[in-house]
Amino acid sequence: MKSSFFEYNSASPSPTRPLKTLVIDDESDMYYLLRNILKQRGIEALFAGSIEEGLQVLEANPDTFLVFLDNRLPDGLGFQCISLLKEITAVTVVMMTAYDTSYDRKMALNNGADDFIGKPFTKETILKMIDQTLLQRTS
Repeated sequence: MKSSFFEYNSASPSPTRPLKTLVIDDESDMYYLLRNILKQRGIEALFAGSIEEGLQVLEANPDTFLVFLDNRLPDGLGFQCISLLKEITAVTVVMMTAYDTSYDRKMALNNGADDFIGKPFTKETILKMIDQTLLQRTS
């Protein structure tokens, strides 16, 4: 039997609904790749192709626990919207970009990103990120 992570309602010991992540990336292939990895853990993946769309999806899904955010998007730089995402809900933001430079890392982390992953990445990197995020949220 495959294990899956669920969000637990503090009033009830039983699982209430699958956890949600949001992938904000202008490449739908990245969403499909992440969705398939997350599905192995029973985690639902939502998709947005721009910053504006990402903000709308997050507002409609405030129970999202993790956002994978690309930096170079059609309507701006991802690191510039991290504070807006975190104003909507207490979400963990992981910046993902093919431009894995020290400047990009610094800008992402200085603007509130919780972590940074360079593209390409491995399945193990994503699963480790999920595990770390869930551990931090339960402690």
